[in-house]
Amino acid sequence: MKLKTSLFSRRKFLNGLLAGGLGSLAASVLFPLLRSVIPPYKEPDEVRLPGADYDGMEPGEVRSFAWDIKPAFLKKNGDGSLTAFVGVCTHLDCNVTYLAAEKKFFCACHDGWYDDEGRNVAGPPPAPLRRLTVAVEGTEIVVRKESPA
Repeated sequence: MKLKTSLFSRRKFLNGLLAGGLGSLAASVLFPLLRSVIPPYKEPDEVRLPGADYDGMEPGEVRSFAWDIKPAFLKKNGDGSLTAFVGVCTHLDCNVTYLAAEKKFFCACHDGWYDDEGRNVAGPPPAPLRRLTVAVEGTEIVVRKESPA
């Protein structure tokens, strides 16, 4: 069935198509720019961990925990103190893993290596892993951002 009159003219259709295409192009350019300027989340100021989960740690042992959406690691030192690191490579923000057999942190993205103290020892990472402050408060382990020096 053919309509006697069109709902919209050919000119309006082409103008709408052009406007939609230009709008899509603008959105595809602006969205990544805005996303890189405005961070998608705010990193937490502190994370509280149940102390019972970490009581049986041996000196030199490393366990992972969540630092918001990023991985983090808690290491028990020889003197019984605890050290924490954010498990994100300082090269290109890839996640790192701890290899217990090697006693090193490894970034698989570009073959970056950190020793068990978080110092960069091989590969492209330009700086050590970011440290976090650890305090034991009652039955909880409180991990906080390290204050800027």
